[in-house]
Amino acid sequence: MPDTAAAEILADVHRGVGRILLNRPRALNALTTDMVLAIDRALASWEHAPLSAVVLASTSTKAFCAGGDIRTIREHSLAGDAEASERFFASEYRLNARIAEYPVPVVSLIDGLCMGGGLGLSVHGGFRVVTERAVLAMPETGIGFFPDVGASYFLPRLPGAIGMYLGLTGQRIDAADALYTGLATHFVPADVLDTVGDALADSPDEPVDVVLNRLAGRSPVAESRLAEIRGDVDWAFGASALGEIDKRLRHLDTPWAAAASGALESASPQSLEIAHALLARGRQRTLRECLDAELALTRTIIRTPDFLEGVRAALVDKDRTPTWQRASLGGRTMPSWACPP
Repeated sequence: MPDTAAAEILADVHRGVGRILLNRPRALNALTTDMVLAIDRALASWEHAPLSAVVLASTSTKAFCAGGDIRTIREHSLAGDAEASERFFASEYRLNARIAEYPVPVVSLIDGLCMGGGLGLSVHGGFRVVTERAVLAMPETGIGFFPDVGASYFLPRLPGAIGMYLGLTGQRIDAADALYTGLATHFVPADVLDTVGDALADSPDEPVDVVLNRLAGRSPVAESRLAEIRGDVDWAFGASALGEIDKRLRHLDTPWAAAASGALESASPQSLEIAHALLARGRQRTLRECLDAELALTRTIIRTPDFLEGVRAALVDKDRTPTWQRASLGGRTMPSWACPP
């Protein structure tokens, strides 16, 4: 029987640079447990090797990584196989932590979609390179889930209230916005992206930042739409409660505010409450603490009607119109252990 994980994750060392390629293009590199474990094994095996960098990339121009394979998680939940689901999330979050603490610079090359788990793979590394085709998002509230993979750590650390805005609405952003927010660190044109690994290998003694800057084209950051609406974002999503956020958006009465309000209306109310609570307190937590809280939450969330319905509507039947049930979690909307004081 062929080793599927080996085919979907290609890993090697070339001239002192570790290379990990996501190779599941038909699924937009949606992560499975086996893929996560294969990446983790590769990084573990290189941890003490004399590498100048590790490059994470995709064999597809459509997607770096569209996230975790949530459809399979739903199937496990419906089948009552909680152990399989928990194994996926525990493995994924462990990998996120490894990338954040890795002793060698990790360089992610984001070309195409990078959503959910794709941000977990990339944002915790020191260098996140985007092309003009990059699209980033944390869309979990739209499927009855919540921004995970350490998002409760990295979103609150974005400028102003941008992290709260992105986490609650699932808004997609382009390369300009990614650079403006700091989710991306460098811009390299798509037709140059394949040269990054060789450029790093050619200059092992130079800082990664210097090598990437040599390859960079004209940065699109000046075209950031988020920069233009930053004042409204900070005022509306800086409110201390969800109801107040909605009230401020309606007060603004602008096309952006109407779109943001519509995104909140279409999201799972349960997910919004959980995401807001997590993001509001994320600045006070370490990455490990955030990942631990997220893992505890997943064990409950993946069994709720909102999650099962949200994934059905978005990924299974694709009618895009979930019927949210605003299910109670153990008699409470927000479990106390998810967001301790």
